[in-house]
Amino acid sequence: MKRLSVGAVGLDQGSVVLFSDFESGGEMWTGSGRRERRREVRFASGFSEVPLVHVSLSMLDMDHGHNHRIDLSADAVTETGFQIVFRTWGDTRVARARVDWLAIGVVPSDDNWDVR
Repeated sequence: MKRLSVGAVGLDQGSVVLFSDFESGGEMWTGSGRRERRREVRFASGFSEVPLVHVSLSMLDMDHGHNHRIDLSADAVTETGFQIVFRTWGDTRVARARVDWLAIGVVPSDDNWDVR
């Protein structure tokens, strides 16, 4: 559990279309080639500490004739941003995907003094 011991907590959120491969015959749709997509996300303003980041699928368009295999995560989280990572494998064919994200953490505040 992460405890927030200061009074200023910030929330930032967004939505990102990761890919739309069915139009172009891309690798996620054809089921061959590189089966991972990463997208860099920058927060609107920085956090004081590394925030907690939650990612979730908000739209997924897949071929119904194949197995549905998806691994979605937030990686390389820092005070200023993170990477959304979407992976699939095997015979899974994904046409397009959109991911929503939410970051919660400590933000700078006038009440936080550093008196060194």
